[in-house]
Amino acid sequence: MTKRSVIAIVGSGFAGSVLARVLAIQGHHVVLIERGSHPRFAIGESTTPLANLALERLARRYGMADCYDLAAHGRWLERYPGLMRGLKRGFTFYRHHPGEPFVDQGLDSERLLVAASPSDAIADSHWLRADVDHHFVREAIAAGVDYRDNIADTSAELGRQRVDFVIDASGPGGYLARQLPIPSGLARTQTRSALVFSHFKDVRPMAELVPGLPQGPYPDDWAAMHHVIDGGWMYSLRFNNGVVSAGFALSPRGLAAVTKSRAPDAARLWRDLLGRYPTIGAAFADAKAVMPLRFRARIQHRLTRAAGPRWALMPHAYAFVDPLFSTGIAWSLRAIERLALCFEDGLPDPKALRRYERLLGAEADQIDWLVAGAYEAMDQFDLFAAQALIYFAAVSFAEVRQRLVEADPWSGFLGVGDPVLGPLPRESLRRLRRGPKQGAFERWVADAIAPRNIAGFADPAAHNLFPVDLDVLVDRHALLGLSREEIIAALPALRGATAEPRVVLP
Repeated sequence: MTKRSVIAIVGSGFAGSVLARVLAIQGHHVVLIERGSHPRFAIGESTTPLANLALERLARRYGMADCYDLAAHGRWLERYPGLMRGLKRGFTFYRHHPGEPFVDQGLDSERLLVAASPSDAIADSHWLRADVDHHFVREAIAAGVDYRDNIADTSAELGRQRVDFVIDASGPGGYLARQLPIPSGLARTQTRSALVFSHFKDVRPMAELVPGLPQGPYPDDWAAMHHVIDGGWMYSLRFNNGVVSAGFALSPRGLAAVTKSRAPDAARLWRDLLGRYPTIGAAFADAKAVMPLRFRARIQHRLTRAAGPRWALMPHAYAFVDPLFSTGIAWSLRAIERLALCFEDGLPDPKALRRYERLLGAEADQIDWLVAGAYEAMDQFDLFAAQALIYFAAVSFAEVRQRLVEADPWSGFLGVGDPVLGPLPRESLRRLRRGPKQGAFERWVADAIAPRNIAGFADPAAHNLFPVDLDVLVDRHALLGLSREEIIAALPALRGATAEPRVVLP
C-alpha cells in the first residue's frame, strides 16, 4: 500500500467484523460502527463447506489463525470450546403432510440426506451468532480496528472525521440504502416468504420420533434439518448446549392456509403450525422458547445497486432471499475475499467495484431462482428433492475445484458463469412453473447436472441418502479435468489432512 486510507464499515455482524479486521491487517485505518452492542441475537447460523473454505483461505492469506480453527468442527471444539456451536454433518429433509404423522416407509420414505463431510472432525458448524459475532468483534479490535458501538446517528459519527470509503454491512434497509438513497429492486425477486422463529430448549430429535428409519450417512439431527410442509418449510439447527434454532418459512399460500383471514400473530401461528403437522408438533411438545417468538411478514429484500464511487454493500445489505440452502454465510465470506483483494493496493478502482457489483447481482438472481423453484416443488417431494440436487451438484463441484484445482474468489457463486451449472436454476424454475409430467423433471435434472455431478447424485439406488463418496469422485475425475492419479494423490486433503494456516501479512 502507498496510502493509509480511512474506511468506515457500518454493522459489526461477522461479515463487517471480519472484513474490518482484514482491512486493518492490510494497513488501513478502519472504523467499525455498530448501532447496538455485543453479544446479541442474530439468525443466519448454518455454515457450509464453501463458507469454511473461504474462512481457511482468509486465515492463510491474512494470518488469522482463529478463522482456520473455526472452519472445522473438531478444531473449533479443541481450541475454542467456549464459543457455542452445533455439529452440522449435512442437509436433512423430511416431507410432512397436514394432519398426518411422518410415515416411515423405509428406503422409500419422503426423506433426503446429503452429507457435507466424511467425519465430525472436519464437519461444518451451526454458529451461535451471539457468541461468534462477538468473538469476531473482539478479534477486530485486537487487530487495531476502531470499534464504536451504541451509535444512534451513524451520519453524525462518520462526520467527525474524513472517510475515504464506506462499506455497509448492516443488513436490510441499512445505512447506505437510506443515505444515498438506493432504489429497491425487490420486484426482480421471484421468492416471497414470511418467517416465524425463535430459539428453544428441550426439542426432541427426529431419531426418537421415527426410530426405525434406515441409517443415513450421518445422524439425521446433527445437520441443517429441514421439515418440508405445504407451502413452506421449517429449519431446526441443534447447538451443542441443547438449544435449537427453529423457524417456519412460509410462502404467501402457505401462510394463508394457516392464518386464514386473520392477521398473523407469532405465538398463535407457531402453535397452529405445530398442531397441523403432528410429528413436528411432537418434537416441540415440551420445548420452551428461550426468547420471544418473532414474525416477519416478508424476509426478502433487494436493492438496485451494490457499489459505487467510495462505497460498497455487503451481500446481506444488498439482497436476501431465504435461508433454505444456507447460502448466507458462504456468500458473505466470498464477498469479504473479493473486497479484501480490492483494497490490498489501496482504494478499489472503479473497474473492480463494477465487477463486484455485477457478480453480486448475478448471484442474487441465481439464489433467488433456485429457492423460488424449490418453493414451487414443495408439494411434491420427488420434484423438491430433484430441485435440491441442482444446489448440491453446484456446491460439491465448486468445493472440490476450490480444494484441488483453483480458488479464485472472483469465480461465481452457485455456478454463476459456469456454462453447465449457470443456466440451471432459471431453467428449472421455468419447468416447474409449467407443471412437469411425472418423472420428466427428475430425469431432466439428472441429465443437466451430469457434466458436474462428481458426487453421485440422482442415483435411484441411493434412495436419496447421499454420503461423501470418494470412490465416486475418483471414478469421475475427468469431470474436474484431473487424472485418476491426481485425484488419488489429493485424497488426504479431501479427508481433512490440511496444513495449518500460513501467515502472509504482518
